[in-house]
Amino acid sequence: MKRVVITGMGIVSPFGVGKEKNLEGLRETKVMIDRISSFDSSNLPVQIAAEVRDFKPEEYINPKLVKRTDRFVHFALVSTKEAVEDAGINFESYADRTATIIGSGMGGFLTLDSENNKFLSQGPGRVSPFLIPMILIDMASGVVAMEYGLKGPNFSSVSACASSLHAVALGALLIRHGYADVAVVGGTEATIAPLPITGFANMRALSRRNEDPKRASRPFDKDRDGFVMGEGGAVLILEAEEVAKSRGAKILAEIKGVGMTDDAYHFSAPDPEGRGAAEAMKLALKESGLAVEDIDYVSCHATSTPAGDEAELKAIKKVLGEHVKNVAINSSKALIGHLLGAAGASELVLAILQMQNSFVHGMPNLDNPIDEAKGTGLVGKEPVQMEIKNFIKNSFGFGGHNVSIVVGRYES
Repeated sequence: MKRVVITGMGIVSPFGVGKEKNLEGLRETKVMIDRISSFDSSNLPVQIAAEVRDFKPEEYINPKLVKRTDRFVHFALVSTKEAVEDAGINFESYADRTATIIGSGMGGFLTLDSENNKFLSQGPGRVSPFLIPMILIDMASGVVAMEYGLKGPNFSSVSACASSLHAVALGALLIRHGYADVAVVGGTEATIAPLPITGFANMRALSRRNEDPKRASRPFDKDRDGFVMGEGGAVLILEAEEVAKSRGAKILAEIKGVGMTDDAYHFSAPDPEGRGAAEAMKLALKESGLAVEDIDYVSCHATSTPAGDEAELKAIKKVLGEHVKNVAINSSKALIGHLLGAAGASELVLAILQMQNSFVHGMPNLDNPIDEAKGTGLVGKEPVQMEIKNFIKNSFGFGGHNVSIVVGRYES
């Protein structure tokens, strides 16, 4: 089977647009959560989020295309632009063999919300003729393919908060088994709006620290009270090793193994013992051919919910055994909140940036670690300087979806 390497990455997150701003945010342990600025949230139970502020898609995308696409597509296009430039790839020679898979949990919700308001207040004649293509979840991958002329397998993965890591895993598998030579993969989400926030708030999933937003996202802390919604997107360019080498590409990392399972347990709660999550990690490790002792870091899904954080640590301990004390463990949601369907790919980019720069970011709100953290290498408030050769990235989603990917430094 073919080896799969990463040659380009692009990201839009609450840290800002591009890898440089995101690396800076990680190094400085910036918490990007604040009071919502995009609309009046004063009547909502939750009034905080991690927004991508001052984002002007017209600076990166044709203004006509901006008007005909939703914000979630804008994040995908801008992320793809950076990833393609980073990879230095001309798709002309690979177009027929390039897959495009960009996941999202909710797609064009902002457009659906605004057009429904128009329908109710102004009548059917005022609804945009672009409504349907603007809200479809698969339109992010569709528009990206159109922009770059990519004619290989094209679809969107939809598995709630596991959507974008599923996209990465599926792209890797298409290349590994010979269905594609190149894959443009990732995820995007833009759902910071009154209705989604109210829905998550009413199911008691969100933090309600409205008066202290910088302290709201607290993965693995005993005083956590829910996650904080974020937005953004990330795209990675995957290639078969021989394709990347033949064109002299700079290889950033290698996808060494993937694992996918389901809890088959509950609509939104994880298996409290983390059995499905543990199995996904075991499958990824098995495919990678690595031993648990080869893992230096786990970039967790850990959203800051009471049930989820504990279950994930239980799963990690089951998989890593005694070695868990030597492995750095953190969650980037401590800094940028939860990007929902875009979380996995965004956090994968952030994990690779940390591997490239030999550090693991801190979690500034970890005041009182949960009991399950005892005996692990859970990272505290400050960054840790360390070499990372291989890491595990986890993503989980409502519906019991579990995805784990083993990524490491490329060695020819």
